[in-house]
Amino acid sequence: MAGMSIPVMWGGNLPETLDFYRTLGYRVTSEQTRPYTYGVVERDGYELHFGPTPKDGVDAESAYVGCLALVDEVEELHADFTAALRARYGRVPARGIPRITRFRPGQTRFTVVDPVGNSVIYIRRDEPDVEYGGSTDLEGLARVLDNARILRESKLDDKAAARAIEAGLKRFGATAPAVERGRALAQLAEIAVAAGDSDRVEQLRGKIGELELSDADRAVIAEELSIVGDLADWLSKEG
Repeated sequence: MAGMSIPVMWGGNLPETLDFYRTLGYRVTSEQTRPYTYGVVERDGYELHFGPTPKDGVDAESAYVGCLALVDEVEELHADFTAALRARYGRVPARGIPRITRFRPGQTRFTVVDPVGNSVIYIRRDEPDVEYGGSTDLEGLARVLDNARILRESKLDDKAAARAIEAGLKRFGATAPAVERGRALAQLAEIAVAAGDSDRVEQLRGKIGELELSDADRAVIAEELSIVGDLADWLSKEG
């Protein structure tokens, strides 16, 4: 016997919540206020449901309210949402509530936090299993960077990712290839951009400039730094 379960998130100010999802291209299929609030939105064949919100003053984000949405085209969806949110707010809401998390090439998921604090995590349907601690096929600083990727993209914990990279540089910096050290510094720069720490970004760029790199290595680092630049553009009001 086949079945289906549908998580019900908090509705908050339901008209405001539903309007937010309209901005993202969802269609409102149900909206009621009596005898209790309940709303449903639909996009691409899947639904999000919203029910009454507790009156204890706790926001949905603190209560870990949310759901997973398995999608086929996660990168294209992120681009669509970014454009829609920028058009509505005049910028990308990357901090606070509501917000959307950033996306780098190769990423398989991102999160939207709505005005109530519900977290909808959009995951590519064929996302590979996560190896916490970094891939066992890697070693040294390369494995540290893979672990940092998981912390950054799956756990949305930039601070933990930065700590892991900095610890990895201290442990493996003397023996790791220059290109791996450059990648580590570039990824720290990306985290600094997300935090709005421009001084730290310039400091890290300076350290990268001191590395002895082959032409092939420079191409790898240039790609990493282009991601840093793309993130700065994504966060800018003008975009």
